[in-house]
Amino acid sequence: MREAGNFVPEDVAVTASGLVVVSDLIHGAVHALQHTPRDPQGHWVTVGTFLSPRGLAVDALGRFLVTDYVRGAVHSFTLGPTWEPLAPASVLGLEGPCWVSPEPDGGLVVSEEFGDVWLFGSACQPLGSLGALRGHTFGRPAGVCSDSEGSVIVADEQRRQVTLFPRAGTPICLLSEGLKRPLAVACSPQGHLVVGDAGDNHIKVYQYLGSWPDDRR
Repeated sequence: MREAGNFVPEDVAVTASGLVVVSDLIHGAVHALQHTPRDPQGHWVTVGTFLSPRGLAVDALGRFLVTDYVRGAVHSFTLGPTWEPLAPASVLGLEGPCWVSPEPDGGLVVSEEFGDVWLFGSACQPLGSLGALRGHTFGRPAGVCSDSEGSVIVADEQRRQVTLFPRAGTPICLLSEGLKRPLAVACSPQGHLVVGDAGDNHIKVYQYLGSWPDDRR
């Protein structure tokens, strides 16, 4: 662990305990905001280094998940008592992985920038891609997330839409109207679907009902 200098954050995640962690593509690092009695405002420290970290998430077990764009990998690790990385593991063989999200059953969802969206089981075993499993063609898949039922939601930057992939059944276009460049997507515990739209620099919030969101921007 070392103190981080100035950086431009690529992605951000927050643990259940409130620890804020960001990926730093330019410096090839993951930083965490450390608070101490002498520094209650906190300062950034580097807790992991990677070739090209982009997407970042934290699963229910407290594992950090980091996509490594150039290496075509997703790395996972936990932090020890002195914030040293522990239990490192990697999923390899992806092409330009950008975004990652944990699933409720311990699996992973990973989007490739110009490819597909891949599913992995709780032991990191590949389960296939949404494109092949559901016969869906992506434009440029970006942000991904899972709801409480394990359905996968994908923001498609090129097609300007957000699509729901239920555990069973055909894909459902949740949103398209009013989206310019949907880049990030998340489900909140309060039942909201949050979309980050890079086309107009807005965060758009919808009431998520499991299949169709109500617009509550």
